Amino acid sequence: MHSARLAVAASVLVFSTPLASAARPVDPLRFFEGRTVVEGTVKVMFHKPYRTHSDGQGVIKPDGSLSLVQHVVDEGKAPHDRKWHVRPVGEGNFSAMMSEAIGPVTIQQVGNSFRFRYKMKGKLSVEQVLTPMADGRSARNIGKVKRMGVTVATTTGVIRKV
Repeated sequence: MHSARLAVAASVLVFSTPLASAARPVDPLRFFEGRTVVEGTVKVMFHKPYRTHSDGQGVIKPDGSLSLVQHVVDEGKAPHDRKWHVRPVGEGNFSAMMSEAIGPVTIQQVGNSFRFRYKMKGKLSVEQVLTPMADGRSARNIGKVKRMGVTVATTTGVIRKV
């Protein structure tokens, strides 16, 4: 179950997009350039919900990819750093590596939202949906962690650009 906690907290982290105008194209990587803050709640099956917080610092590299380091503090756990490297691979599609994922993270734009999918230790599958909020500086996160098709953890939270 510890892996489920990491999976949920990990996914609270990385993608959102400003939605200043429906006509303006979205650049989700730029949202994470500079500082971002994540506040959320994680609920693992058979455990009491706990709070998660992260401070992120993102840099756009010369090749257009995003390098993001998040300092994560999960209630009752030792703080740790999570590292992301995200690159565009086509219109509305991104590929990422994340320090707590096994293999690649796929990110797809679905309407105004972004859907993340990846695997974690313990045969866990993670799916997150990040939806921009009207203020253009934050996004709502809803996620599920499944093992053998059964939801074992959920997360909700807000990502803010600061």
